[in-house]
Formats: sequence, C-alpha cells, structure tokens
Amino acid sequence: MNSEKVKILIVEDDMIIGAKISMQLANLGYEVTGIIPRGEEAILHVENNVPDIILLDINLKGNLDGIETATQMQVIADVPIIYVTANTDEVTFNRAKATRPYAFIAKPMKNLDLQRAIELTISRLADNHHVSSETAEAENSETPFILSDRIFVKHGGKMVKIFITDILYIEADRNYCQIFTHNQKYTLSITLKAMEEKLPSKFFVRTHRSFMANISQIDEVSESHVLVGGKHLSLSHSFRDELLQRLQTF
Repeated sequence: MNSEKVKILIVEDDMIIGAKISMQLANLGYEVTGIIPRGEEAILHVENNVPDIILLDINLKGNLDGIETATQMQVIADVPIIYVTANTDEVTFNRAKATRPYAFIAKPMKNLDLQRAIELTISRLADNHHVSSETAEAENSETPFILSDRIFVKHGGKMVKIFITDILYIEADRNYCQIFTHNQKYTLSITLKAMEEKLPSKFFVRTHRSFMANISQIDEVSESHVLVGGKHLSLSHSFRDELLQRLQTF
C-alpha cells in the first residue's frame, strides 16, 4: 500500500462520546485504531500498535488520568498528544502543559476544530523535523509535511501519509508537481525545485528539469531515459553523471 490514512487512537472513558469522535474522524478520512476507556489499557495498546496521533481525554476514570497516561505513553513512543476536555482548572492545565501536548480541544467537539487540530499537529511534526517556522507560515495548506521517512499530503480533503520509499518519481507541472506511487497520483501546489529542497536528498535524484526519481525505484538507465515503475523518464546529459555516481554508491 503506497499511502495510508493517518492512524488515531481515541482514549475516552465515555464510550458514547468516543464513538461520536470516531465517527467524526472517519468522516474526515482518518483511521481510528481503537476507542479505549482506561489509561492502563491505552498504554498497552501503544506498546503493540503505535498510532500517529492520540486523542486523549484528560479526565479519565481509573487509576491514571489522561495526563499520567500521556506521561507513561511518552516513555514508550514519541506520539503527538491532543488533549480533549470539557473543562480544566489552572492546576490541571499546567500539569497537562508539562507533557507538551500538540493541541487542546474543548468538548463538545466540532468537526472543524478536530480537523484543524490534526492538521496543525502534523504541521508541527514537520516543524520539529527541521522545517523552519518562517517557511511553514509562507506555505499554504496543500504544502506537504515531510518527516524523515514519510510525507503527509492533502488528498481528497484529508491528510494522507505516503512513505518515501513508496514514491516512484515526481514530475513537474508548471507551478505544481505530481507525486507518483504504484497506484496513485497526488497533485501538489508546490514546484519541483521546492519539493527537491524539502525531500531527503539521499532518496531522490534529478533526471531532467521535469523529473525527480526515487533512487531505490530505478530499474534501468539508458542514454536518454531511466525506467521507474514501468515509466520512462527523460534523462538529461547534465544530470546523467550525478545519477550514475549516486547509483554506484547507493
């Protein structure tokens, strides 16, 4: 599978509210990995199935509240936390803030608030992987969020993740570029040059002013073309030497 839905774990002790949140997420195009009512169970879940994002109710019943649950989860995996709460006093808020959550959402939860919190969380993830805040502010919502091994792109009204190793090639289309995987195409409002500057250079190489190929996906190299996923991409003389050198050392 070349792209996957963003996986979100819901930790909520009111199962009716949890089911409603799950429906909201499904309608937004995200995948819910579980609706879990207790902190202890949520920690076990994360140990075996790490999600991309955790929606966590602060006021959980049981031995662990949401903040204590987040603290123990963060020992297991560095997963972004979005707290959900009906009301929070200042002491509780300061405790929650110490766990460095990515967002707070107030109950009752609106679809737009939920969608924005998730997209901002993904954006902050990219910022934490060396995307400058100035660059992030200058770009629109369709600019991909790029991590070390995957990118998140807006597709069909939702954020989807594409593992970098699954990308075959990227083609320029004036001020846009198109990302091709084995069974999907994604059109982004960003130039190929800007995309090249963002992606990890060890994975990609330019073959032509209009093409950038994933080195691991190149099947053949001829005088004027490279074969990637059954597609012949133009190979310019100016890029040929670098390509051959990269292939020898890859």
